[in-house]
Amino acid sequence: MSEDSSADTSCCASCGIAVDEVKLKECADCDLVKYCSDECQKNHIPQHKEDCKKRAAELRDEILFKQPESSHRGDCPICCLPLQLDKEKSTMNSCCSKVICNGCNYANQVREAERRLKKSCPFCREPYPSKNEVDKYRRKRIEANDPVAMCGEGLKQYNKGDYSSAFEYFTNAAELGDVEAHYGLAGMYRNGCGVEKNEKKEIHHFEEAAIGGHPNARYNLAFHEERTGDLKRAARHLIIAATQGSDESTKFLMHGFKKGFVSKDDLAAALRAHQAAVEETKSPQREAAEEFYRTRTTS
Repeated sequence: MSEDSSADTSCCASCGIAVDEVKLKECADCDLVKYCSDECQKNHIPQHKEDCKKRAAELRDEILFKQPESSHRGDCPICCLPLQLDKEKSTMNSCCSKVICNGCNYANQVREAERRLKKSCPFCREPYPSKNEVDKYRRKRIEANDPVAMCGEGLKQYNKGDYSSAFEYFTNAAELGDVEAHYGLAGMYRNGCGVEKNEKKEIHHFEEAAIGGHPNARYNLAFHEERTGDLKRAARHLIIAATQGSDESTKFLMHGFKKGFVSKDDLAAALRAHQAAVEETKSPQREAAEEFYRTRTTS
């Protein structure tokens, strides 16, 4: 017999006994029922299983499709503007594991040149480590349980082909809440690098990354939903990613509009939000830095 979400949660769902609500134990997967004991919860599984699974999926979707406040990259800790999605426009400093936008890095370089100061990190003011010291600094941050440093080391090991070490670092960083590490694990499960291919785990980590604000993770989830035929969910993922400034997702949305699973109004609203997100990352300081690095590259 099916339950409904308005069921009386002041009584044990199995035996019906009414006890102090503080003493009732809520089902770990849904918010529909409570139990007075582990034995009652076990006895109620056959009756509750179907409704529990359905409600758990609804709760998961509420979290999954909630618009993140920002992208997973967050803000530059110096100028407090959103970091651009293009990683070439920022730098992660090994001394403090802070990601600094090129605008603030450039401004710091100008300040040091004008005052003839030694080169130092614009955030923690520690001297920049030499190439030989970078690994030592990263190791120090890893020992301090810094998830950003762990993820960085995981990426380094992945690029070297040491997938076992990469998986370990990504896993530890993901357990500490690092969004980029979840994205890395999803890729490993997709490609079978160091682990057996596992679509269920791949999707789980893409979802965790998407919840954390990773637009590329949403792009991959949208691709998966389109491939499996759930075009409505694909469109929802793409709209969220586009509003975070993802160029790839806006292109996918245009594809969806042509195919008929994205409405004209939704496309227009997403494109406006995309442009607004991109504009939020701009500043005169960042534009000056971009011009400086472009000139230096071409000269």
